[in-house]
Amino acid sequence: MSHIYIESRDFADALFDDLDGAKRIALDCEAAGFHRYSDRLCLIQLTVADQTYILDPLSFDPSEILRRPLEDPAVEVLMHGADFDLRLLSRDLGIKLRGLSDTQIYAALIGEEGLGLQSLLESRLGVKLSKKYQRADWAQRPLTESMLEYAAEDTRHLGRLAGLLLDDLERLGRMEWAAEECRALESVAEDSGEEDEGDPVTRVKGARDLSPRQVTALREALAWRDEIARQKDRAPFRVIGEPPLVEAVARKPRRAEELLDIRGFPKRLAHSDGKELIRRLHAVTELPDEALVPYPKHDNRGPARPPPEVEARFRRLKDIRNRVADELELPRGTLLANAVLTEIAREEPRTRDELLAVDGMRQWKADALGDRLLEEVARG
Repeated sequence: MSHIYIESRDFADALFDDLDGAKRIALDCEAAGFHRYSDRLCLIQLTVADQTYILDPLSFDPSEILRRPLEDPAVEVLMHGADFDLRLLSRDLGIKLRGLSDTQIYAALIGEEGLGLQSLLESRLGVKLSKKYQRADWAQRPLTESMLEYAAEDTRHLGRLAGLLLDDLERLGRMEWAAEECRALESVAEDSGEEDEGDPVTRVKGARDLSPRQVTALREALAWRDEIARQKDRAPFRVIGEPPLVEAVARKPRRAEELLDIRGFPKRLAHSDGKELIRRLHAVTELPDEALVPYPKHDNRGPARPPPEVEARFRRLKDIRNRVADELELPRGTLLANAVLTEIAREEPRTRDELLAVDGMRQWKADALGDRLLEEVARG
């Protein structure tokens, strides 16, 4: 099957013509976070007017081409599992997408068990997608023809898939449900900024059991790895895994050569950057106790447990949610997540407006089970 690969604005005339007046666009993005330090946008795939295009945002800025159609709410933009891609488009191209139609949302709202694109294309269309490039480095250049063809498959069939899912949504009377979820996803992507990733030691297995001095040293080791990863544009775990760093902290080596005795410590890394790691670890050994930063206490405690009356109310609300979800043949979490039920149990809304003010509640969810939830809350 053919696709058109565009590496320059000068070769985008055909795409401009197809986008002009288009009412539906299928869209997907590829990023490089698995291999590279940054999860930057690396490819944009579009299918419009039965033609699939692949744009290279590492070679030119495609925002001039895409902004008008993607920000026009009158243009339907088909995507599958759009959350991350919407954030990429917003962050890297400044595009606030409107007109989203997410086939993963469609599938969830009709009760499909397998929500992945591969699963749906196979069950609904008999199309089997290759898995060959699931972990490909999309930031590498040049891309092979087989990689480009693999990428093109992600949008080529979305139109037919959406048609089948929309038929089921209409039959079930859930078109408005899908529209509300898609608009909510657009808003979440627009409002999301850079998230605080918190203390890096909390993401390291076993760090909770280290002494305050060892935890402080581990932070230094992680910062050392992060600087190398940024410099080499490589995912941090591809520089060195976390278990060798934890062992280095425990052993307190004095020479870079001693790092070679640690299982999983790359030999080349020990020779090239080991001295700096040793210097940082040694500096921690000389810090006074008051300068040490232990493992965060809040991670040990976890979220505060709700009072018994709130827990009891949550269980009753959960029973209602479960019964309604079974009646609608929907996954229970799709109808209403436990986190939302917990907030309802805490806040005790008494009116429909108060219920809708709970984060995560939607109009369609309130229509489906809101009255029953409010009745239960009113019982105390």
